[in-house]
Amino acid sequence: MSKYELKLPKMGESVAEATITGWLKEVGEPIEMDEAILEIATDKVDSEVPSEVNGILIEKRFNVDDVVQVGQTIAIIETADEEVGETIRETDRAQSESVVESVATIEEDIKAVADHLQNPATVNSDVSDTERFYSPLVRSIAKEENVTVSELNQIAGSGKDGRVTKDDLLGFIQHRVASKPSASTILPKKEIAASNHTATAPAVKIPETGDTEIIEMDRMRKLIAQHMTHSKQTSAHVQSFVEVDVTNLVKWRDREKVNFEKKEGEKLTFTPIFIEAVAKALRDYPMMNISVDGDKLIRHKNIHIGMATALPSGNLIVPVIKNADQRNLVGLAKAVNDLADRARNNKLKPDDTQGGTYTITNVGTFGSIMGTPIINQPQVGILAFGAIRKVPAVIETPEGDFIGIRQKMFLSHSYDHRVVDGALGGMFVRKVADYLEAWDMHRNS
Repeated sequence: MSKYELKLPKMGESVAEATITGWLKEVGEPIEMDEAILEIATDKVDSEVPSEVNGILIEKRFNVDDVVQVGQTIAIIETADEEVGETIRETDRAQSESVVESVATIEEDIKAVADHLQNPATVNSDVSDTERFYSPLVRSIAKEENVTVSELNQIAGSGKDGRVTKDDLLGFIQHRVASKPSASTILPKKEIAASNHTATAPAVKIPETGDTEIIEMDRMRKLIAQHMTHSKQTSAHVQSFVEVDVTNLVKWRDREKVNFEKKEGEKLTFTPIFIEAVAKALRDYPMMNISVDGDKLIRHKNIHIGMATALPSGNLIVPVIKNADQRNLVGLAKAVNDLADRARNNKLKPDDTQGGTYTITNVGTFGSIMGTPIINQPQVGILAFGAIRKVPAVIETPEGDFIGIRQKMFLSHSYDHRVVDGALGGMFVRKVADYLEAWDMHRNS
C-alpha cells in the first residue's frame, strides 16, 4: 500500500490560495481517479478538486473555511499502486521548492519582529493597542509610512479572517500617495475630524420587526461589494453616452441566426457581435486597453475582453475572452457561449476570469436602456450595451427627410478620468457605434 499526497493545484498565474468551502468525501470512503474530493473558492470562482488516483481517503489536512496555499497538501489518499511512491517524492521536491521561495517572506517577518523587540518605541503604539490583529511586518510598514490606526482599521483585509496583508497595506499606501491633496487643498483639522468620523461611523441599526428578514451576504456577494467599493474609491468615474442605429445589424442577425446554428452548432447572440466591435475599437484606440499601476500606465498588447455574466444566484462574474481581436465571429460566438454556460453551471476555472484588459456588460438583457457600470479594476473602461428598441427616427435621404421606425440602442461608456480624458473616452465609444452602424448586410456569418 502507498500513500498519495493530494495538493492544491495551480489555478492561474495570479491565484496563490483558495478557501475550502466543503468536503465531498469523508475519511474512510473510496475514491476514484478524477472524482471530486472537495470544493474550493478563490476570489473569482468556485471549483472542485478531483483525485489524481484511485484509493481511500485516510486523512484531511484542512477544515471547511481554511485558506490553503497552492502546492500545500490538503489530503492523504491510500492507494495500492506502488508507483505512487515516486509521485510522492516528486511532489515532496516541489513542496521543498515552494518552501524555499517563501523563505524571503518569512525572513521579512522575522526581521520585523526583531526590530520590534529591539526598538519597541519605533512601532506605532496605537497599532499595538488596537483589538484588530496586525502582523509584525504590517506594523513595521505602517510605522515607516506613518499609517495611523484609523487608516489601518479602514483597510479591507484580503487575508484569512479579513486580516490585512502586506499587499493590502502597500496598495493602500500607493493609493494614498496618488490621491494626496496639495497644500492648497488640505482641509482644516475640524473638517478632517468630521470627515474621518463620517468614514468610520457605524452602520445604522435597522430595527428587527415582524416585516423584516435578515439575509447574510454569501461569500461572492461580499467579494463583489469589496471590489465595487474599491473601484469607486480608486477611479474617477465619468460617463459618455452614444445612441446607435443597429437596424441593419438586427435584420442581418434575424436572417442568419438559424443557418448559423445549423452550420456552426452555436447560437448567435448579440454579445459576440458587440465584442467584435469593441475589439476593433480597442485596436484603433490602444490607450483604452491599459491598466493603472500607481503613477504608471501599462499598455497591453493583447486584447482580452471580459463579459459581465449574471449567475442564477443573482451574483455577477466576469469571464474573459482572450485575444478577442484575433477571433472571427464564429470563434467569438463559441467562446461566449462556452464561458456563459460554464459560468451559470459553476464550472469556470480561475484562469477563465483572469487577465482582462477591458470589460463589457449587456444591461439590455434585463430591459435597461442604459446604465453607468463600475470599472473593473485595474482596467480603465467598461462599456454597457442597452436594450435594442424600435423607435421613430428621422431618416435622411437624397430625396429629403422622413420619419421611420428604426432599431436603436444606447452605449454607456464609464472610464477612469484620472488617465482617460473626455475626448478619448467619447471617441472610443463613438468608434464602437460606427462599427455597429456600418454592419455589412451581405456579410457571411
